[in-house]
Amino acid sequence: MMENNYNQIFAKRTKTLAINIINSLSDLTYSDKVSVIRKQIFRSASSVAANYRAMCRARSDKEKYAKICIVVEEADETVFWLEVIQEVNIASKIMIDELMNESLEILKVTSTYKNKLKSKII
Repeated sequence: MMENNYNQIFAKRTKTLAINIINSLSDLTYSDKVSVIRKQIFRSASSVAANYRAMCRARSDKEKYAKICIVVEEADETVFWLEVIQEVNIASKIMIDELMNESLEILKVTSTYKNKLKSKII
């Protein structure tokens, strides 16, 4: 039961990150570089949330592991795009730092969980 509660909390947290990224970057002035980066980070951040939610509904540990692998990959991609945003300087440092901190924390937690699941199914 405790795992289900944790999963609900973390599913909400990943969804909140996706929403915060979308809301924070939606109002940036249009340019080709903003458009490309924004589309990519919206996809990766929303994929983290959607795949984490799917992982919570997995029918087996192997299916759970497959889904968490996608979550980790997409969380890492979200961090990548936040790094790009920092380097091309298209958004405020304070806003990106907040999003980066949450993204890195989600990446660390899901990576740890992925390793735990891997050892369980091997």
